[in-house]
Amino acid sequence: MGTLAINIRVIIIQIIDYFYTPFRGRIPLETFRYAATGGFNTALDIFLYFICYNFVVDKQVVDLQIVSISPHIAAFFIVFPVTFFTGFLLAKYITFTNSEVRGRVQLIRYMISVSGSIFLNYVFLKVLVEFGALWPTLAKVITTGIVVIYSYFVQKFYTFKTSVLVASRI
Repeated sequence: MGTLAINIRVIIIQIIDYFYTPFRGRIPLETFRYAATGGFNTALDIFLYFICYNFVVDKQVVDLQIVSISPHIAAFFIVFPVTFFTGFLLAKYITFTNSEVRGRVQLIRYMISVSGSIFLNYVFLKVLVEFGALWPTLAKVITTGIVVIYSYFVQKFYTFKTSVLVASRI
């Protein structure tokens, strides 16, 4: 990792750990870091989704000749690559730093876990918008809440797995 990246990582960890002080003893540091980095990535995801839905696809069906994609799903597919990589980097270098799994394996496992997230996002967005008649951004917020819970457990116990001995030192 380059010097700039290391410095950014240290600054992010220091900021998160500073705000952790009142929660020390009540929430494990790893869980707090996940909430902070995940919260940032989630806010980024919802913000970019709003911009893409309202201004990029302009609330219009995207016609790709072979298939037409509803605007709320198109916005999701546009935003996904950005938040995929920011989420992975934050999880790897800020949250789950004690993982014993090699980086390449972590990335593959992250892709697998995110596949589940994509599926859940797709299903919940479809159901909430098309059958529940919710406003797409509100549906995205509700969907994100559900997916965050799924993601935390999959990342902690599969993607960035640590042994019990290493995890107890956090």
